[in-house]
Amino acid sequence: MDKIALTAGALYVIVLLRAGGTFAVGWLAGAGARRSRFAGRISSAKFLRAERAIQRWGAPVVAVSFLTVGFQTAANFLAGSMRMPLPRYLPALFVGGAAWALIYATVGLSVLEVLGRLFAEQTALGVSAVAILLLAVCGVVVYRRRGAAQPSGETVTDES
Repeated sequence: MDKIALTAGALYVIVLLRAGGTFAVGWLAGAGARRSRFAGRISSAKFLRAERAIQRWGAPVVAVSFLTVGFQTAANFLAGSMRMPLPRYLPALFVGGAAWALIYATVGLSVLEVLGRLFAEQTALGVSAVAILLLAVCGVVVYRRRGAAQPSGETVTDES
């Protein structure tokens, strides 16, 4: 239990610094954009409505983003660039960051322990499991890229 608490605490500090830093960079980027040649584009009524919506309702999105892979950084950057007020952002950061740290500390440590035992006791099986996992990930990436590259409505046919 001490190992999990220590790991969760360290991960919590890391996620607070990383996500808070991303928010700060977004805030600075938004401030810079408001002073740049894009100022006219980002002061439109549509953009201002979106900004107000994110300022008001973005906190739950930020908190839930910590449970996703790949969306977390974008959500924090967007919250900063759209000037989400700190009293709304910080609770979302603290709650979402705590959930992220606990999940990675418990599930992440368990997976690492299982893999460590597997490699120590049955190296061939461990290598095979990692190879299958890598092939599956590569297969998913290739499948998604091919799907994205095809225009909608067309099917692939073999005309040989």
